[in-house]
Amino acid sequence: MKTAEATSVIFWTAFRALPKKEREAVVERMLEDKEFMEDLIDIAIIEQRRKEPSRTLDDYLADKRKKRK
Repeated sequence: MKTAEATSVIFWTAFRALPKKEREAVVERMLEDKEFMEDLIDIAIIEQRRKEPSRTLDDYLADKRKKRK
């Protein structure tokens, strides 16, 4: 297990061990952090779009060229 992974496991374990009101306080504090919120939104969007079909960059560029003509 890498250091970052181990740290996240320790943090998560400690967080889950907190009483519910204290967990809510931690979450509220995290949500007040603008940079954290932006990261969280980015992660949520990536997760939502993960199941969308993908295409290669070459295909995308070819489609874009066709639309310009």
